[in-house]
Amino acid sequence: MKRWIVPAGRLVAALTAVAALAGLSLAATPIAARAEQDETVLVALGDSLTAGYGLPNRQSFPVQLEDALRKRGHNVRVLNAGVSGDTAAAALRRLDWALPDEADAVIVELGGNDALQGLPPEATEAALSTIIEKVQAKGLPVLLAGMEAPRNLGKDYVSAFGAIYPDLAARYKLILYPFFLEGAALNAELMQADGIHPNDKGVAVIVQNILPKVEALLAASQSNEDG
Repeated sequence: MKRWIVPAGRLVAALTAVAALAGLSLAATPIAARAEQDETVLVALGDSLTAGYGLPNRQSFPVQLEDALRKRGHNVRVLNAGVSGDTAAAALRRLDWALPDEADAVIVELGGNDALQGLPPEATEAALSTIIEKVQAKGLPVLLAGMEAPRNLGKDYVSAFGAIYPDLAARYKLILYPFFLEGAALNAELMQADGIHPNDKGVAVIVQNILPKVEALLAASQSNEDG
C-alpha cells in the first residue's frame, strides 16, 4: 500500500489552519446566540382586531407592527396571540398557554366583544385586572389598548365601559393607548364592510398611531432587563 508522507512543516501549517477555522466556527455560535437573545419578544394578546380577521396574515396587526418596528431599528418579534370572538374572560382562560416563556412584554387589546355583547363593565374590568396581574407577576411590562362601547348601549354603559382602561392603567401603572381603533374607526376607506374590523390600510394607520406607545413598552422591557 502506497504511503503518503507529508512534510512536518506543512502538517503543522495544515493543523494550525484547521484549528483556526474550528476556532472561528466555535466563536460564531455564541455571537449568534447572543443576537437571538437580544431580540425582544412582544406578545399581542387580543381578539379579532389583533388576530387579523378578514385579512391575510401578512396584513395583520402583529405582522405590520413588527415590520414597522424593525424599520425603526428595533430587533423585535411580535407574536400573534389574538383569537377572534374572545372576550376578556375568554382570553384570561387561555392566558397561561398563550403567554410563552420567551415573552418580554405584552400588548393587551381586549374588551371589544364584551361591549358588543353588552357584558357588565365590571366583569370586563375584573377579567382584564386578573390578566394584568398575571402578566406583571412574570415581571413583564404591559401596554393596555382601550376600546369604546357602541353608543346605542346608552350613555351610562358607554361611560362605565370607557372608564375601565384609564382606571386600570392608573391602578397598575400601565402604558395606556386609549382607543385601539383611533384613526380608523368610522372611516369607510379604512374599515372592512362590517364596519367593525380594519382593512389592511386601517391596520397600517393603527400601527403608525400606536407606535410611540409600543416603543415606550420596548423601553420599559429593556429597563426591566437592565434592572
